[in-house]
Amino acid sequence: MQYKYQIDFKINNSINPGTMTNFLKKDQLISNWYEIDAKNAVVGRLATVISKIIRGKNKTTFTPHMDDGDFVVVKNIEHIKFTGKKFHDKKYYRHTGHPGGIKETTPEKLAEKKPGEALKLAVKRMLPGGVLGKKQLTKLKIYSGNEHPHTAQNPKIIELNKLNTKNIVRS
Repeated sequence: MQYKYQIDFKINNSINPGTMTNFLKKDQLISNWYEIDAKNAVVGRLATVISKIIRGKNKTTFTPHMDDGDFVVVKNIEHIKFTGKKFHDKKYYRHTGHPGGIKETTPEKLAEKKPGEALKLAVKRMLPGGVLGKKQLTKLKIYSGNEHPHTAQNPKIIELNKLNTKNIVRS
């Protein structure tokens, strides 16, 4: 196929400038709302679904350096599950910044103090580090119980068991 125009490779630095990727501008971004019921959901599998939506990887307009993601509301967080013995044996480490200040905790202890913190940590570690990841993490809303204050946004419901049967723990 012959092109009808001359390409100046020194100026353009592209073989075919007509097929360059179009990036979205800030005023073109549209955020949707999604609702996920975390009852009997596996933490890691739920976190992967959430992180993809928050980053915007489920959209055709995904741009790695921009916050093009959607909001995710997670309800019934107190019924979330770990597979195997991870609920008792897994360790989360953090450091206070002082010498000898390493602290460790388990998901069991975290669930007593902050029920949604294990899921939040899993999602946080799947997002990019730095300012962009912190901004994207604010789009995650976690609630205990069935009620949440975001019903006015009309969130679309995502059913995890229909995405993959392994997403839900069978008792």
